[in-house]
Amino acid sequence: MANLGGTTEAVFRPIGLKAAIFFIKYTLTKENSMEFSTNYRTKPMNEFSEADINSTVKIAGWVENIRDHGGVSFIDLRDMYGVMQVVMRDTTLLDGINKEDCLSIEGIVEKRDEDTINPKIATGTIEVEAKSVTTLGKVRQPLPFEIQTSKEIREDKRLQYRFLDLRNEKVKDNIIFRSKVIAYLRQVMSEMGFLEMQTPILCASSPEGARDYVVPSRVHKGKFYALPQAPQQYKQLLMVSGIDKYFQVAPCFRDEDARADRSPGEFYQLDFEMAFATQEDVFKVGEEVLTKTFEKFAPKGYSVTKAPYPVISYKESMLKYGTDKPDLRNPLEIVDVTEFFQRCTFKPFHGQTVRAIKVHADISKGKHEKLLKFAQSIGMGGLGYLLVQEDKTYKGPIDKFIPDDMKEELAQIASLEIGDTIFFIADNEAKACEYAGQIRTKLGEMFDLLEKNAYRFCFINDFPMFEYKEEEKKIGFTHNPFSMPQGGLEALENEDPLSILAYQYDIVCNGVELSSGAVRNHDIDIMKKAFEIAGYDEEVLKEKFGALYTAFQFGAPPHAGMAPGIDRMIMLLRNEDNIREIIAFPMDGKAQDLMCGAPNEITEQQLREVHIKLRK
Repeated sequence: MANLGGTTEAVFRPIGLKAAIFFIKYTLTKENSMEFSTNYRTKPMNEFSEADINSTVKIAGWVENIRDHGGVSFIDLRDMYGVMQVVMRDTTLLDGINKEDCLSIEGIVEKRDEDTINPKIATGTIEVEAKSVTTLGKVRQPLPFEIQTSKEIREDKRLQYRFLDLRNEKVKDNIIFRSKVIAYLRQVMSEMGFLEMQTPILCASSPEGARDYVVPSRVHKGKFYALPQAPQQYKQLLMVSGIDKYFQVAPCFRDEDARADRSPGEFYQLDFEMAFATQEDVFKVGEEVLTKTFEKFAPKGYSVTKAPYPVISYKESMLKYGTDKPDLRNPLEIVDVTEFFQRCTFKPFHGQTVRAIKVHADISKGKHEKLLKFAQSIGMGGLGYLLVQEDKTYKGPIDKFIPDDMKEELAQIASLEIGDTIFFIADNEAKACEYAGQIRTKLGEMFDLLEKNAYRFCFINDFPMFEYKEEEKKIGFTHNPFSMPQGGLEALENEDPLSILAYQYDIVCNGVELSSGAVRNHDIDIMKKAFEIAGYDEEVLKEKFGALYTAFQFGAPPHAGMAPGIDRMIMLLRNEDNIREIIAFPMDGKAQDLMCGAPNEITEQQLREVHIKLRK
């Protein structure tokens, strides 16, 4: 038996092997606790209390503040868990100490005087009188910014010195919160019988979706790996292999531009897949994991949509809300008045798609002007409107173009009441839909209509399987190419491709897309036909998706899944407007790591090893 902490084979020989094993297991697992070195600190800041008064202790952390009161000095020492006031009656102990120095201080815990108690911190009733100070890490150049106000400075400077920015309590708390959410997600998925597995990071490039990040191969000249945009093919192959329920906290890599709710380069999603599952089965899992997580981690006083979530078709969502990511906290809905206005005399609306939104609010001339400016800023030529007056007549520039015998019809179509103002948006169908959605959002914000302190979820389903790609002048996949078309092979063979719907669905919360998913295509004949419509013959299918092509010929089960975005979930739960606030080391908006200098140039030797020559 090998040596264990100075215990040798000779010690264990008299008691026998079984007893020795029991001893080792008991010693390592007793009370499931682990004792740490006390060289630097007795315990973390949050574990100190008035019970420690008169005890000699060690504390360790960073100098947050220094205060000299003439004859006695104070510092606030901060670790990850809290802050402790340190009093230095021997002021020489402060010599050479600067803010953000990393120190270990030995001293005696004292009760603070009544008039110096700080109720804002957990250790506010005690302090440590320093007897000795050891500098563990010295600040050797001026700080680029004050730690406590780092969120107020330019983002590029924060990201350049992110290791300092993370010392800010608000920034740090976001990252700690993120860790807790991910741990809980793992717990919930495991409790539901899902098996956590890891799929490859180096994989084959895919012709669909966003741009890949590619990695050149040294061994295979002229060939490249791609970083996974999602574990799509691998999780489907797991279903074919007989794994019943899989999940993964999956890193995904996409060469996309940054947005407030999208981090460029990489992000994480709660990826899961189920064999022998329908769309409704996936909905139940998504509802359970998201409702539980949001109820557990939502700010105090917030309400969360209970299961089952509303299910809204893509077509209905685009009509009623002008987007496939509706914010259901906004009570306003869009109505279609196209046919009505074709029978009126207002010629600018003839031959156009016309949408309308009513709002019950007192709209001043100033707000009308602001709305008009907003409409023009998003590309609209103007914004027509009517006000319903006390006598139920209309006031507005369009009124004279509506025949008197049709005015009641408009009131019924739009459910108009006294005091309502109805706005009209006209353009081609796509633009009218887009503009109406933006006007709806603006009205909700302007008149403070959004439900407060709420997370409102819904499913969007029945997405089109295909769309016409204007730039490529061909039909292509709208979303996931591996989705099952509604109507199966018969629909693909006999219907207009642009009319075919897919078993695809999103989860949306407060206007943010949290997840996409689908019932997967597991039938090789359907797969071949779907890709044929999108312009890929069987040989391309074999080349690009060879593993799925082959696997689907060996008894593939029906399967379905989805992948809620973890970064976006946490952004919503923390009420942050920018997704970079909840990522420990995010890239900037140009996909640069300003702290470590990525992307960077590599040596000529490195390029040669992977058989690459750069163009001038």
